[in-house]
Amino acid sequence: MKTIKGPAIFLAQFLGDKAPFNTLDGLCKYMSELGYKGIQIPTWDASCIDLQKAAESKTYCDEFKAKINGFGLEITELSTHLQGQLVAVHPAYDVMFDGFASENVRGNASKRTDWAIQQLLWAAKASKNLGLENHVTFSGSLLWHTVYPWPQRPSGLVETGFQELAKRWLPILNQFDKAGVNLCYEIHPGEDLHDGITFERFLEATGNHKRVHILYDPSHFVLQQLDYLAFIDHYHPYIKMFHVKDAEFNSTGKSGIYGGFQDWINRPGRFRSLGDGQVDFKSIFSKLSQYNFEGWAVVEWECCIKHPEQGAAEGVNFVNNHIIRVTEKAFDDFASAGKDENLNKKILGI
Repeated sequence: MKTIKGPAIFLAQFLGDKAPFNTLDGLCKYMSELGYKGIQIPTWDASCIDLQKAAESKTYCDEFKAKINGFGLEITELSTHLQGQLVAVHPAYDVMFDGFASENVRGNASKRTDWAIQQLLWAAKASKNLGLENHVTFSGSLLWHTVYPWPQRPSGLVETGFQELAKRWLPILNQFDKAGVNLCYEIHPGEDLHDGITFERFLEATGNHKRVHILYDPSHFVLQQLDYLAFIDHYHPYIKMFHVKDAEFNSTGKSGIYGGFQDWINRPGRFRSLGDGQVDFKSIFSKLSQYNFEGWAVVEWECCIKHPEQGAAEGVNFVNNHIIRVTEKAFDDFASAGKDENLNKKILGI
């Protein structure tokens, strides 16, 4: 067994226009002083990283890594959530997702997809240059608008959708394989990979590509009413990344899983700051430790009530209090009789 690394924090939700949140140096200093040991870096924000330069220059990456290490921090992973989303966008969502892309490709779905794929190819090389083993992204979605279908889905629609999704991702996955980096999809509503079954469909469609893996975030399973502990039992060989994010689900006589188009604060399913929701993190940390999870516990702060600075500050102790220093001995070793094959045979009567 391995002791989970942490605490770390995903910087995306803390980016802002005011110091210290408007520069990478300011964020690193802030998070380091809170007690974090690692940071997960969003690559779509130029104030955090020049992704193309990181892909093309090992020197840039060495200097970038040294700067972050100078704050007493490690880079846990790079993130291309927004770019990955754009690898597959159904036309119904074109306008809403266009803002994720570079201005020069907005309004042109084909060019936007090409741009997104290039971003992922750079991310593979950048991750390698930084010495990282895992990378996180979204799968994008061609099928999400049919998740609760009426009229019924035509026969073969789902199979065709996953075949197309795999076709778009296979060149990217091959680049990640060449770089020696796992591509971890955050299993997330709104994406075609939003639960265990859809992950299996995608894995099969890619020919069980060895770089297809999972970022595990229990908050998204609470909102789906999916058994997030059993999910670990099923998919632990694929879980290479972990977002520590809390959530709650309190259905009413007026609204349930779909939320009634309400704001986050009024939905039955809400993301909460760590410790304020319903997620059983003691069991999660136990299961991940049991299954030899080797990655980082990365706080992803999202809450509709609590201030992010309070959430970040509380997250350090929360993770520290849940990380299990795994044992190197059995609790009953004191009563061991040692190894004696003759004794074992005698006990067995052979």
